[in-house]
Amino acid sequence: MLTTASLQRAAYTWRPMRNAMVLGRRSILFCLAAAAAVAGCGGDGRTPLVVYSPHGRDLLTVVEQAYEEVRPDVDVRWLDMGSQEVYDRIRSERANPQADVWFGGPATILARGAAEGLLVPSEPSWAAALDPADRHPEGLYYTLYQTPTIIVYNRDAIGEDEAPADWDDLLDERWHDEVVIRDPLASGTMRTIFGKILADSVVETGSTEAGFDWLRRLDGQTREYVHSPAVLHEKLTRQEGVLTLWEMTDTLSLIDRGAPIAYRFPASGTAVIQDSVGVVAGSDSEDEAEAFVDWLGSPEALGLAVREAFRLPARGDLDAEALAPWVADVQSRLRRAEVDWRMIEENGAAWMAEWDRAVRGQGGE
Repeated sequence: MLTTASLQRAAYTWRPMRNAMVLGRRSILFCLAAAAAVAGCGGDGRTPLVVYSPHGRDLLTVVEQAYEEVRPDVDVRWLDMGSQEVYDRIRSERANPQADVWFGGPATILARGAAEGLLVPSEPSWAAALDPADRHPEGLYYTLYQTPTIIVYNRDAIGEDEAPADWDDLLDERWHDEVVIRDPLASGTMRTIFGKILADSVVETGSTEAGFDWLRRLDGQTREYVHSPAVLHEKLTRQEGVLTLWEMTDTLSLIDRGAPIAYRFPASGTAVIQDSVGVVAGSDSEDEAEAFVDWLGSPEALGLAVREAFRLPARGDLDAEALAPWVADVQSRLRRAEVDWRMIEENGAAWMAEWDRAVRGQGGE
């Protein structure tokens, strides 16, 4: 039954209302009912292409406009939500898929979707330019961007020499109640960071006990877990918490906008998220979805993502300096950490449930 509340939920997106309306594009009843609340549901003759993504308004708007210039016969409609929320939504819609493209999120989350039949094979022209580890063996998803995880701080509150140089430094008593963290249950980035800590614990000690102890101590340092990146950024800027664990692309965007934010690569090594893309199983526009994925990995689209949204391309055949000076700088300073992605993929959901049950809010006890 369509209710006012369900319409409001459908409309909750950074994009104008028509992007949210795409949730019912396969349902004539939904479209007609929604038309009573807004101007209408489009119908300009273009082929709708529905994209679920955690990439945020800035990048999604740029991608939409650029692709529609290349393909004026296609109407790109997107919904912006957290990485975990994208997975949950596609999974819940598997009997009646609403999305065509799963654009963004750690490969560990897309791997869960692939194992559950939520993605279908595709073969973009740029696949051969990726490292084999950045391609699903059956072509169900591909790494589009590389996203380093980093330590972020308010530079008005913390000097460069004082800022934590490694993950363990976040546990220093001087940072008590100064850490603010994106809620890991909704964030693929935080699931990756916490997953690496627990996977390292298993590799080094044979169990997750030391890893959960570390996360419990971090919880004791944490002032608040926030539900959205926007709130996280706002709190850091206002010094309602001056430290966090986050990812590089959002941070570079904040710095570019003048926010008093700085970052450090962890001295022990940086886990680099394989930010991936794939075609949703059951899409009504599978050919268009494949064409869109192919375009996303083109030099032109990647150059746009570099310039407009500070995305670090996964392709290894592009000139970093030609893309942007910051790309070459990051690649020269980045020290990649060894990560057991398979262990995180297999155990991540259970680990996060255990963290939520036995760690969240209990670190100060």
